[in-house]
Amino acid sequence: MRGTPVAPSSGYAKHGEFLPAAGSGSLGQDDIYLFNEGRQFRLHHHLGAHPGHLGGVPGTRFAVWAPSARYVSVIGDFNHWNRGCHPLVTLGHSGIWAGFVPGVKPGDVYKFHVASQFGGHAVDKADPMAFRTECPPRTASVVSDLTYRWDDGEWMATRRTRQTLESAWNIYEVHLGSWMRSPGDPDKVLGYRELAPRLARHARTMGFTHVELMPVMEHPFYASWGYQVTSYFAPSARYGSPQDLMYLVDHLHQSGIGVILDWVPSHFPSDEHGLAFFDGTHLYEHADPRRGFHPEWKSHIFNYDRHEVRSFLISSALFWLDAYHADALRVDAVASMLYLDYARPDGEWVPNHHGGRENTGAITFLRQLNEEVYLSHPDVQTIAEESTAWSGVSRPTSSGGLGFGMKWDMGWMHDSLKHFSREPVHRKWHHRELTFRGLYQNNENFVLPLSHDEVVHMKGSLLGKMSGDDWQKFAHLRMLLGWQFTIPGKKHLFMGCEWGQWAEWNHDKSLDWHQTGHAPHAGVLRWTSHVASLARDCKALHEGDFHSWGFQWLDPDNSESGVVGFVRSDSSGREKVAALFNFTPVPREGWRIGLPWPGRWEETLNSDAPEYWGGGVGNAGVAVAEPQPWQGMPASALITLPPLGVVIFKSARGMGEAG
Repeated sequence: MRGTPVAPSSGYAKHGEFLPAAGSGSLGQDDIYLFNEGRQFRLHHHLGAHPGHLGGVPGTRFAVWAPSARYVSVIGDFNHWNRGCHPLVTLGHSGIWAGFVPGVKPGDVYKFHVASQFGGHAVDKADPMAFRTECPPRTASVVSDLTYRWDDGEWMATRRTRQTLESAWNIYEVHLGSWMRSPGDPDKVLGYRELAPRLARHARTMGFTHVELMPVMEHPFYASWGYQVTSYFAPSARYGSPQDLMYLVDHLHQSGIGVILDWVPSHFPSDEHGLAFFDGTHLYEHADPRRGFHPEWKSHIFNYDRHEVRSFLISSALFWLDAYHADALRVDAVASMLYLDYARPDGEWVPNHHGGRENTGAITFLRQLNEEVYLSHPDVQTIAEESTAWSGVSRPTSSGGLGFGMKWDMGWMHDSLKHFSREPVHRKWHHRELTFRGLYQNNENFVLPLSHDEVVHMKGSLLGKMSGDDWQKFAHLRMLLGWQFTIPGKKHLFMGCEWGQWAEWNHDKSLDWHQTGHAPHAGVLRWTSHVASLARDCKALHEGDFHSWGFQWLDPDNSESGVVGFVRSDSSGREKVAALFNFTPVPREGWRIGLPWPGRWEETLNSDAPEYWGGGVGNAGVAVAEPQPWQGMPASALITLPPLGVVIFKSARGMGEAG
């Protein structure tokens, strides 16, 4: 049953009555009931600021959750920030305050003045459900509609086939404020619309299938890179309007590039205008600092046991999928959510009701989140940044998993970077850094990340981590990227790493694009483009990423040789790729490798080719396999392996066919 409409003459609902059921901003009994039960997942349709008409009078409906408030009003430019001008009224026992303010229109700036029942606490808060904000350092919300004409119909109609777990996922991670700045003014960040054609062209040329945007949700502290979110429904005004961000997504889609948004339900900052201590109580966060305050990030932790908080967060996730056509959500810091003792010493955390360290509320929330996302959008994916051995992160909730589509493989990243930083003479003692992953690579649906976290905070650049002199560093980096793009798992590469930027990432400046004109960097850039495009276009390099049939080692235990190889297969078994890596600075001539069948094998890529700034050691474009079993394969070929290089051979012959 819906409630009585607001009286047009006053513009306000009486105590216990509800805003009209029809139209944006409506809030009926069913909506309130579901919200209080933690099952209203389109909360942005009902709370916040919604411009429209009431009884023929133009204005804006406002609604905000503040159950411990004694008084809430809307303040803004339209009433000279007068806290007594436009009070809201409570809707029964829902904790929601609502009302209609005539004359308020899109573009008007506002906040909620919230006076608590407790301790005389009163504060001006930004709207938790705002669709738009002022540009930081200003902190008010802006009335906005989300009208936009989308032109990505072809992408949306075919997205289901592009985004399966068997599809190619070459993810390019981007921080919008520092990817590229104005050529004429290095201090001027480019907006969403200015970035759109540049980013789309670069991603497509480089062979990426998706762009992942580091958090675009509004955040007051620029240097948090977006991971300290205050507005869970508003894109950062630093780069433009909501429609400008829609244009960026739209343009990427029209270029055949998917969009992944970083999303942060793990913590939020303590800024006064934000969610913290919202109505004079710990509304969104746990009151006990042992559960509600994050010691590592100095931020608040959501109370996942509270129904309304789950409604708020899941609504945020669905909002970005609904309104902005996002193709995937990468969920940040999942490990910090799962463990009550995360970053806490003994005595500074509270066990769950079973006496354990697992955050049962967060587990329930994550499962519910993934269920609702896939129910509403079966053609998208969720990706967990989860750094522990938690079991079943990317397994269905029906079988006890958390329900994510994919999970980051942090172990692969750490082991690989450690191995590539070692002097070649020492590598034989650490061979398992390369092969250990084979023991667990099918336990989850893994993404292989080389992310922003590895090139900041004095960690140096990816190129700087590589062993050896300059020539060897570039050779190592090409080999590392070949390792990433050919081994099972979806690919994730941070901006600037595609050409081997020398300096570590600095969020206050543009990437060093001028380096791409220098031969060594241009070689890495070309190599990345070619190996990423191969991984995108060759089914053998992505269809079996999460299946045992898609991968087979070639003599994985030969640590003395410094040579590692494997064979990848497509689902039909008719397309095969063999990748061979030489982790020593010595060429290997006449090196026998096992292959699935005899005949001609095309040397598709060679990281030592002169076009990549290599030395030109290779196989003249082909290897011929003979029916001589080797390394568990029915055929084999003699090849040349370049120093610190990777060669990739491909054949699409039928099983058993000879050349």
